[in-house]
Amino acid sequence: MTDISETSSHKGRLEFETEPGSSRSKWVAGGLTVALIGWMGSGYILPAPKDSENPSLKTQELKPVSVAIRSSSAQDVLEVFSSEGQAQPDRRTAIRAEASAQVASILARKGENLVQGQVIAHLSSRDLEAQLEQASEELDRAQRDFDNANTLLDRGVATADRVAEARATLATAKAQVAAAEKAFNNSHIRAPFSGRLNTLDLDEGEFVQAGTEIGTILDSDPLTVSIQVPQQSVSRIRAGQPAQVSFITGETREGFVSFVGVDADGETRTFPAEVEIANPGNKLPSGLSAQVQVPTGKLRAHFVSPAVLSLNEDGDLGVKTVDATNTVVFFPVIVERAQTDGIWVSGLPEKADIITVGQGFVRDGEMVAPKSIDVEDSENSVEAEARL
Repeated sequence: MTDISETSSHKGRLEFETEPGSSRSKWVAGGLTVALIGWMGSGYILPAPKDSENPSLKTQELKPVSVAIRSSSAQDVLEVFSSEGQAQPDRRTAIRAEASAQVASILARKGENLVQGQVIAHLSSRDLEAQLEQASEELDRAQRDFDNANTLLDRGVATADRVAEARATLATAKAQVAAAEKAFNNSHIRAPFSGRLNTLDLDEGEFVQAGTEIGTILDSDPLTVSIQVPQQSVSRIRAGQPAQVSFITGETREGFVSFVGVDADGETRTFPAEVEIANPGNKLPSGLSAQVQVPTGKLRAHFVSPAVLSLNEDGDLGVKTVDATNTVVFFPVIVERAQTDGIWVSGLPEKADIITVGQGFVRDGEMVAPKSIDVEDSENSVEAEARL
């Protein structure tokens, strides 16, 4: 049993060294190795053609970005200080009753334009007339006593003390007459100056006490527009400068700077200033909002569209231009004046080729392909960009 199993086990074992074709894999591996070494060495024996000899293999260079430019020249522009303000009357005064009496009649209406001294209302004067008449009688009596005392003194009958006493009584009587006359005259409430009767709180028949406010009067000719001047601009504003005032109603008036403060506000750090304009007939009411523009000098600036403004890496506001070598140059600018159709900026050279379309795709120092377009074309950025 043992011999038979050993014999069958020996017969079932494979021996690769003695098998036919066992050396074939070695020849295949050796052939592949030789082929690989030959392929790698072929680059030294047969080098590839240079790029100049095979243009199709050259790396293509990037083309410069196309931009639209517009030539601009600096112009003399008025440097203008602009500020918002509010119109105020030249004078505003409360009207008060100067006597205690009953209102007899009212002669003026609220909103009416008055002249200085015009009667607004009459107060009842019966008591005042009686007081004036009594004071006049006392004055006549005191005058007679004084005259008699002087006559008796001349005759040697009266003494100097008697004359002095009569003189004092006469002076008191005169003072009482003056006070009664003033009280009688104060029964007529009059306008203290020419202006518009803005308020009137008075009814016929009511009793008013002396000192009671019964209305207000405004003098709006001239009209004063109050503004605030920042610290950096106060040196440019001085009294006497011409100014243009545009009111919210659409009206525009010419005026002049009448006052510039020298003490800044503690919170806003601005200086108060006033612009005075003529307002005949008080046609412009006080309290209107107004835009004040004060020319302060001349400067050289370029007129551009706000769309050409951009920011550099440092966050500076500026304009991108193209120089003679078609290189982008960024210039920081200052907006000096704004209009409805554009802005005036300073900081650019006297002449500049401003990038109007494509400035958002290029940087300072980058080469570009500029194309000049008309002003009308540059305003329509969408169409202009489509053409590039």
